[in-house]
Amino acid sequence: MYSLRQEQQNRYANIPQPPLVDSNLIRAAGQIYYTYCEVHPEIEGQAAGVAINRVNHRGKVIFINHPALLPEECFVPLSQIESCMY
Repeated sequence: MYSLRQEQQNRYANIPQPPLVDSNLIRAAGQIYYTYCEVHPEIEGQAAGVAINRVNHRGKVIFINHPALLPEECFVPLSQIESCMY
């Protein structure tokens, strides 16, 4: 019983948890995403999120779930942007 419980704990320990993102970054990512949607209405709902620079808050709309990021960037998923905007 103990080994089974330990296996379950180890299994969940290996699942990567998304890092916490500052609310200012989420707000800036939301502005980037919604501006992009206004300019390109055909992509609404297709994006995965926004890659945003932590220092200057410049970012890009991203269409894949696990993008390659620069060291000073973080990825804000669309689900997190939408949950904070409403």
